[in-house]
Amino acid sequence: MTLELTVSDEVGAIAPGFTHVAVEASGLVNAPSDEASSALLDDAARRLAERLAGRAPHEDPHMAAWRAAYTAFGSKPNRTRNSAEALAKRALADGGLPRINRLVDVYNAISVAHLVPVGGEDTDHIKGSMRLVRATGEEPFHTVAGGEPAVEHPDTGEVVWRDDEGVTCRRWNWRQGVRTRLTEESVNALFLLEGMAPHCDLATAGAELAELLEKFSPGARITVHAPVAVSVQK
Repeated sequence: MTLELTVSDEVGAIAPGFTHVAVEASGLVNAPSDEASSALLDDAARRLAERLAGRAPHEDPHMAAWRAAYTAFGSKPNRTRNSAEALAKRALADGGLPRINRLVDVYNAISVAHLVPVGGEDTDHIKGSMRLVRATGEEPFHTVAGGEPAVEHPDTGEVVWRDDEGVTCRRWNWRQGVRTRLTEESVNALFLLEGMAPHCDLATAGAELAELLEKFSPGARITVHAPVAVSVQK
């Protein structure tokens, strides 16, 4: 893998069932949301409704496992939901899913259809390796508050994804920072699908994501890595 991904011992202890699939892409072409990406989101919402069959998203076994992991590091899952559950709730609401840009629409559609957290990072803005750790509380997290750029800090012990410059995503996959998010200018990206075994099929979701990326960015170079279970590294 071009970009190194590691999971700390402390996170592994919280969620021994954690696994992830990385999809690396280069030569992507992004653009504003269009009819094709919007149709993907509508179809994902339909697939989600079929999967849930009238249940609330948090009643799905995979979402229940994520809630347990969030509770284990001190986060309240009713207040800060994992990204898949948050998107699922929006998909089932009257307003439906947001349209961001084509790349974000694609990975949001995969997240909703498969009910797995999926994130996209612009690898041209990642500094060093990516690691999943428990925060010290001093790491910078670049975000927007009141429409203006702002820097926040995670809670001590919070599970975060970070690189050499700071936090890229708070509370595991709850809120992504602006520094590495995918914009219409992004051409190289890392897509990370996250799951809690045995409640998900990340390999199938990753393969579908790769197919859609190739469809929306013909000629892009896509690599789907095999699922990786918790790999403890101090």
